[in-house]
Amino acid sequence: MVEIFGWFWTSALLVLVVGGVLLLIGIYNRLVGLRQNVNQGRADIDAQLRQRHDLIPNLVETVKGYAGHESQTLEAVINARNAAASGSPDSASEQGLRIALDKLLALGEAYPDLKASANFQELQRELADIEDKLAAARRALNAAVSRFNTARESFPAVLFAGLLGFREADFNTLDDSERGTVDQVPQVGFS
Repeated sequence: MVEIFGWFWTSALLVLVVGGVLLLIGIYNRLVGLRQNVNQGRADIDAQLRQRHDLIPNLVETVKGYAGHESQTLEAVINARNAAASGSPDSASEQGLRIALDKLLALGEAYPDLKASANFQELQRELADIEDKLAAARRALNAAVSRFNTARESFPAVLFAGLLGFREADFNTLDDSERGTVDQVPQVGFS
């Protein structure tokens, strides 16, 4: 009888250990998958920013032909693009680029021939499309971050996430350089 009782407790302990290991493996694999979704979201935003930066020289060249004497606006776009393209993307340089692009696109209103140009219209459409994709990529990143952080902070994962090296992911938010700027309508003026 004692032998059966000892075997039962040994088996029960073995089942609990195997169950715990399987649970830990499941938690780890789920968190890895969710973290990869966050990384993919960041990469998608970088790809959209890169596409935006690649489109800008074509847009500037098209505008140069029609509005050559608007060199200050063109130089501002070029400088903002170069600042945003150097190093890793940050919201301050991207916001400066966005403002410069808004001013450049506003030149279409001042120059009817430019506004009628098929190249300018196509580049303007592409830029609007990229901006829409960029906004969608930012929303997708924030959704992935939310899923990851929720899974990381849920029980029983919260017991192991820190030990397994999973840190809280950051949302794509406005930084101090953008607050008070992005919610304002850009002022366009030509001197």
